[in-house]
Amino acid sequence: MNVKKYQPMPAIPVVNRKWPSNEIKQAPIWCSVDLRDGNQALIDPMGIETKLAFFDLLVKLGFKEIEVGFPSASDTEFEFIRRLIEENRIPEDVTIQVLCQAREKLVKRTMECIKGAPQVIFHIYNSTSPAQRKYTFNKTKEEIIQIAIEGVKCIKNCMKDLTEDEKRRIRLEYSPESYSMTEIDYAIEICEAVGREWGYSADNKIIFNLPTTVECYTPNVYADSIEYFASKISNRENVIISTHCHNDRGTGVASCELGLLAGADRVEGCLFGNGERTGNLDIVTVALNMLSQGVDPKLNFENLPEIADAYMEYTKMEINPRSPYAGGLAYTALSGGHQDAIAKGLAARAKMSEDAVWDVPYLLIDPHDIGRKYEGIIRINSQSGKGGSSFILEHNFGYSIPKAMQPSVGDLIKSESDKAQRELQPEEIKEIFEKQWIEVKSPLEILDLASTHVEGNSEENVATRGVIKLNGEQISIGGKGNGPLDSFVNALAQTPVKKFNITAFHEHSVGQGSGTYAVAYVQITTDDGIQKWGVGKSSNVGRAGIDAVVSALNQ
Repeated sequence: MNVKKYQPMPAIPVVNRKWPSNEIKQAPIWCSVDLRDGNQALIDPMGIETKLAFFDLLVKLGFKEIEVGFPSASDTEFEFIRRLIEENRIPEDVTIQVLCQAREKLVKRTMECIKGAPQVIFHIYNSTSPAQRKYTFNKTKEEIIQIAIEGVKCIKNCMKDLTEDEKRRIRLEYSPESYSMTEIDYAIEICEAVGREWGYSADNKIIFNLPTTVECYTPNVYADSIEYFASKISNRENVIISTHCHNDRGTGVASCELGLLAGADRVEGCLFGNGERTGNLDIVTVALNMLSQGVDPKLNFENLPEIADAYMEYTKMEINPRSPYAGGLAYTALSGGHQDAIAKGLAARAKMSEDAVWDVPYLLIDPHDIGRKYEGIIRINSQSGKGGSSFILEHNFGYSIPKAMQPSVGDLIKSESDKAQRELQPEEIKEIFEKQWIEVKSPLEILDLASTHVEGNSEENVATRGVIKLNGEQISIGGKGNGPLDSFVNALAQTPVKKFNITAFHEHSVGQGSGTYAVAYVQITTDDGIQKWGVGKSSNVGRAGIDAVVSALNQ
């Protein structure tokens, strides 16, 4: 790699910068550019019906400003926007935005398209960077400024025949395209020229959109540029500073957030970061980052899986499984330590009020808040720990594994995943667990068993009789005890079964009504000090404990 041909971008001359001490305390003005910037980045751009459905989705999510297209670019774009207007699809509180180059022919076509729209942002742009001036246009700084001014003049000329009410419905947005590579003072100079030509006030604020058309420096430098721009631009109180971050360096979200700290008022971006090259800013991530800090993002992502499905249907794009919040693995823990911490945190959370401060380990926000479910949080592979398997068994199938038994369960499941060399699904985990501890019938199996209550004052008031098979040999058993389990253990003591004591016993019910059954977990300790766990499941409470003892002896 030839490092010599690259050089760092120049620093911004900010003195006593303030943005590092600021906080994001409220949502910005959001503007979705999915239907224009995102659409132009698709291999197969959306058709009119799909764009109509996508527009409806964006309105439902809460966007009040939506860039709907580049009407002078194609008949499809023009017709789509006309349908929005003529079919009254635009709510009163939503403003559509249209993009247009600062060229007379294109401006006239765009003005024709937006006729009758309730509220419109007319977004014009021209490229301003040294490379664009030199290679693309072969023009001086002054000539580039004149292009922008002529674009504004053309818009104003086209508005001459409009009524005063129609004129008030049109606001101006100007982008010095390639702002991130433009000399900062020159970017301010051209914006000042545009503002003077347009004329703006408290009742007719102008939007200056400052895009990282190519993300070419670290986010802190972008923040410096926003703070510097805001401190130098005239009539700041009547200017809306907008960010439009791309993701060439992989820091589009950070650039946006630092830009907001630096004084930006508005954010343009796309759902899930769609856009040219490496994409635009991911509005979903920025909004939910705000939510995680207790700031209302003013966008509704309560059903994020449905939104993601619609997005993928409309755009034919995929969402990376590691994407924040929306990715398929965003709420999945495969590490054993993470699984254990999540399981404990969720168990504690279940006892708290809904408004209790969220502090579950490894989960930035509550998945329920965006329509995700807990069942998919923990998944099992060869790296998983004791808590993960137990969490799956409890939350999917009702088995509440005692803490002391969890290492044994975890080791077994990890071993099976290692053999399979893949993740195990919940049903597979259940199958492995039941095969090991519930379905095991060798070397000890009960063939026949009956317990009878014995009258008298003795503590041994239950007698058990039956037949077992041990290592293939049938043996008749009998014994007394203070209950079915105790009498069964005493009966086994008269057989060649290795001597043991029950050192732990846990039991719970699963299900409701006639479908309820008992699950028992027994730890036995043999005379030589070996400890083993067993599990029994039965509709008969007493039999569940007996089956758990047999299970432990068969381990």
